[in-house]
Order: sequence, then structure tokens, then C-alpha cells
Amino acid sequence: MRLYLNKQLLWAGCALVLLHSNMGLLVSAAEKSAAKLSESQKTAVDDVTQRAEELKAVNQSIWNYAEVGLQEMKSSQLLIEKLKSDGFTVKSGVADMPTAFVASYGSGQPVIGILAEYDALPGLSQKAVPFRETQADEGAGHACGHSGLGTAALGAALAVKEAIDKHQLKGTVRLYGTPAEETGLGKVYMLLDGQFKDLDICLHWHPANNTNVHLGSSKALVSVKFTFTGLPAHASVSPESGVSALDAVELMNTGVNYMREHVKEDARMHYVIIDGGGQPNVVPAKATVWYYVRANTHEDLERNYRWVVDIAKGAALMTRTKLKIDVDTDNHELIPNTPLSEMIHQKLTAIGPPAFSAEEKAFARRIQQPLIDEFGQNFPVAIDSRIHSLLESKTSSKGSTDVGDISWHIPTGGLRTTCFAAGNPGHSWQNVACIGSSIGEKGILYAAQALAASTVELMENPALVTEAKADFDQRMQKRKYITLIPKGQKPPVKIR
Repeated sequence: MRLYLNKQLLWAGCALVLLHSNMGLLVSAAEKSAAKLSESQKTAVDDVTQRAEELKAVNQSIWNYAEVGLQEMKSSQLLIEKLKSDGFTVKSGVADMPTAFVASYGSGQPVIGILAEYDALPGLSQKAVPFRETQADEGAGHACGHSGLGTAALGAALAVKEAIDKHQLKGTVRLYGTPAEETGLGKVYMLLDGQFKDLDICLHWHPANNTNVHLGSSKALVSVKFTFTGLPAHASVSPESGVSALDAVELMNTGVNYMREHVKEDARMHYVIIDGGGQPNVVPAKATVWYYVRANTHEDLERNYRWVVDIAKGAALMTRTKLKIDVDTDNHELIPNTPLSEMIHQKLTAIGPPAFSAEEKAFARRIQQPLIDEFGQNFPVAIDSRIHSLLESKTSSKGSTDVGDISWHIPTGGLRTTCFAAGNPGHSWQNVACIGSSIGEKGILYAAQALAASTVELMENPALVTEAKADFDQRMQKRKYITLIPKGQKPPVKIR
């Protein structure tokens, strides 16, 4: 153990030298850009610093609650209580979702929205330690860092309120409490319910392995369940009297797997069987398979989805079962916005990234070790504290998000800050550990400051709002928003 720790500290020391050399450049750049923060923006940034301990406590609470999508009762209530106590007007339970809310402060235009998420992922319980150790068997964990996401959004909104009051700024800040991002539900149903209709600009952020402004896109996604119904029978005595719904699911999955050869390389189809029958000696009378179908554009998604539906119908015909299709949600690809991205990048640079201690780097190195041992991965640094260029951020994400649907209606800009060890895989226990540690806390506070400064900039600079809207209009010229969610459908509050 002592040799192992010495090795970790040696690596951390090397990383410290490398990052200090990089940090020298970053500090210089930040000093040159300091003038780009106005007095009201500095007020907002300072307010986040003053609230640091309060925000850390909020993150720890939501991290410990670890509530999955649409069940985030304690998490959403904590955020609502903080907002109300600071003078925000809050509408809760919006869009028929108990854990969705909209909090507002200020008056008039522009109306700037900040997105908050707070749902955890099932089966990823983890303590804030650099090795695998669960808090609760089969419990949930914040493996995407949403405890910190909601916390930084809260901190930003409160800081903007401070700047509005102190500097008599015109404009309205809104914090949108959006549940169930991991299943792509919250923002879509809030959008269809009209909660974003008078918003001028929307800002968002996400914990990450590095710090940058997201100027790329994401994958469109449809979440859909296919339920087949047949007839039960004794599987050995009278199988000829049964109609197997499980056979239909298996035939459908086989068909989709053959489909993979003939779709674009960016397409993704993945599934889980959430109901396959009770026990082997009973012909399954009901079976359900849950699919995520993805593509880089919604147009391609629509085409692939129709194909998957045809395969499901074919499986029903082959097995003489009845088919029911339930679309839970439909997420569009993210539409970037250049003026917003450039402005947010400027704020990140002006504020400057946090420094990470030798102890935090040693923690990150231990987090990385299982990935080195198992996959032979190479990590030049323990924690990537650089601000990556806008050019680097133009690549599209292989993931999906319901932020995309908002970006089809409103100019939207987003950022990421370093909250995880370098190279952490998404949705991993490593991420749970980091967002619950001081590594995550530093990234959370940095994100809150950048979001707050960006929001204040938009209130002070109407021309920037106009530029962002012009960029949005240009990008949306040949796009038409089409949703695969049936008209009038309420959110599927119970998703499984």
C-alpha cells in the first residue's frame, strides 16, 4: 500500500509541475481579460464566493439524497426553499411533474433562464472515496454530477439576484428546475407546457472532465417502449395453446440488430427487456422492451424510428401477438449559438479556473488506477484544469439531452467545468466520488460564477441578446420542430 501511494504521489507531483506551467499561461490570460468583468458581474462572482459553504452543503445534501428522475422530492424542495428564502417567486409542480419548478426574480426584459438538474442514476451508489465502495446496495448515485449541476445553477441565480438589487439591473432571471434529464423527460414536457415561451436566452452547464464552452451538438433520441401481448399456457403440457409475447420481443431485437448494418454510423439503438415473463414453465403473455433510438439529426432519427416500428409490427405478425407502442420522450439535437458561446468563454477566462491541491490530484490518480489496470489507459494529468479553446468544443457529443429541445426554440448557450478526474468514463462510480468531493465542489463554484457573470452580461448588453437571436434565426431557417410524443400526452411519471 505504501509503495502504491508513493507511486500515486509521484504521478501527482509530475502532474502538478505540468499543470502549474499551464496555469501560468491561464493566469496571465485571466489577468488580461479581467477588465471584461463589469462591476455588476464582479458583484455576482463575489456573491458565489461568499456563498461557497452554503452551496457546498446544498451539493452534499442532493448528493446524499441521490433521487432518480421524477422522484427528486427532497432535492427539488431544497432548491425551492433556498430560492424562496432569497425572494424568488416559485411555481412548483409545473407541467404535471411534482419535482419540476420555475423560480423568477427581477422584472422586464431580457428574461434569462438558467437550467437546473438534480436526478441521480440507479445502481451507482458510491461513497466519496477514490475506490469502489457503495453507500447503499443497489442505491442510486450522482454519476452524471447532477447534484452539482443543480447546486451551481442555484448559486448563479442567487448571485444574479444580488447584482440586480445592488446595481438596479433591468431584466428577469429564471431558474428552471428540470427533473428526469437522464431519461430525457423534464425539459421536453415543460417546453410543450409553454414554460419557456417568453424566454429570451437560455443558459446551461454540466460537470465534466475538462472546462470548455459547448459549441457542438448532440444526438437526437426517442425513448419508446414496445409491449407485446399474447396468451399464457403451460410451457410443457400445452405450449400449442400459448402465444408468447417474449418471442415477439426476441424477434424484434433480432430484426433491429440486423438493421444496424444498414444505418448511418452515427445511429444508435440500445434496449433493455423490462418485462419478459414470470417463470420458464409459463408461456409469457406479456413482454416489454424499452428502446433508445438515436441519430445525429432528428430527421435521421425519424427515419430510423419508423424502421424500428416496422420491425416491431413484423414481430407481432410473426408471433400473432398484439403490439402497443408508448413514446416516453423525444429529444432533439442541440443547436449551438456562436455569440453566446464566445461570451461564456470570455467569462470563464476572465474569472479563471480553480487550482487543485496535491491531495486532490492524488485522489484523482487513485480514481484513474482501475482504468489503467483494466484497459491500459494513459492519463497525462490527474485533473485537466485548462480552459479548452472554442475550436476544441465544436465536436458533437455522442450523448443526448433534453436541453436540445429548448435550443430549437430559444438561443441557448452552455459550458462545462472540471469536476471529475481526467478520463473518467460517463455514468461511472468515479464521477459519483468526484462530485461529492472537493474536486467537484471547485468546479461547481466556478460554473456558478461563469453562469452568473454571463447572465448579468446579457442584462447589461442588449446588443448581445440581439446577436444571439440573429444567430439562432439563421441556424433554424431550414429546421422544423416535429415531436414524436403524441399530442396532449402527459409526462410518464412512472417510467418503468
